Amino acid sequence: MKKQDVRDRIERVGIVPVIRASSSQEARLAADAVCQGGIPIVEITITVPGALEVISELAKTMPEVLVGVGTVLNKTMARQCAEAGAQFLVTPGFDKPTVVEAGNLGLLMAGALTPTEVMAARKSGADFMKVFPCGNVGGATYLKALKGPLPQVPLVPTGGVNLDTATDCIRAGAAAFGVGGELIPKDALKAPKAEVISGLAAKFVELVKDARNRIAA
Repeated sequence: MKKQDVRDRIERVGIVPVIRASSSQEARLAADAVCQGGIPIVEITITVPGALEVISELAKTMPEVLVGVGTVLNKTMARQCAEAGAQFLVTPGFDKPTVVEAGNLGLLMAGALTPTEVMAARKSGADFMKVFPCGNVGGATYLKALKGPLPQVPLVPTGGVNLDTATDCIRAGAAAFGVGGELIPKDALKAPKAEVISGLAAKFVELVKDARNRIAA
């Protein structure tokens, strides 16, 4: 999938499920469950045991799903993820060498929190800005403040996003949002109860659709 196609899908779907799991089996279950719930995107964090193998397997067996990797910390890790088949990379914060390398690999997204970091990441070639931890610094209110001087930058708030706060994030101008435990509960992974995750995914999909319709009305 081309870089622009990746960007288009993230913006169209509006949700990036962040999968943090204690095993590769749990990660695969979560990926399948969110897809069944209507979200054809997954972000497998590099902290998942066997993360690169999971990414490679999902890229081969679930071609309909956009597979990305999160918690990418350096250039070497970025290259390894790309070789495994990742179609987008997410860093927890701004690291210029990693962002530049991701751009060279045709991948996108970077972590940033302050206006200075957002501007630096943008200049380094990042397409999307993962605003993390957004909930801890004001959530939608903070996001709206960032969009004021930086309306052209696609922001993806992550951290503190749930079914109660996601609508406000969309209204504040988020291009998409990242969501982890509120979409993929640890208890549902342990049980395992894939239907719980699929049900939550469907709720988030409807929430995004409703919020965008209200903005357009």
